[in-house]
Amino acid sequence: MFQPKIPTMPQPSGLVTPPAVVQPTTITPGTPAPAPAAPPPIRPVVQLTPGTAVALVGAGTAVVLIVGTVLVSLLLAVAVTSASVAVCAVVLRSLIASDAKRR
Repeated sequence: MFQPKIPTMPQPSGLVTPPAVVQPTTITPGTPAPAPAAPPPIRPVVQLTPGTAVALVGAGTAVVLIVGTVLVSLLLAVAVTSASVAVCAVVLRSLIASDAKRR
């Protein structure tokens, strides 16, 4: 049960053709490809000036503040929703308990 069963290869049946023989061919050298005339232009290096650094820091700060505000507002929405559900549960429990006492 725990020993692997190796499948046996079935014997070919019917007409079997031998593999085709590929004849070698000679390669004749052609004209070489022309060398590139000029090297491709090099991308300019970005210069980080003090004004650019201040702009990058300001943009990063703005992104962090906006994302933080969105996350805090989502957390506040979840907290308000859970508090209202808890209040509803307490009110329903109180109504059910008072109805059971009247009977």
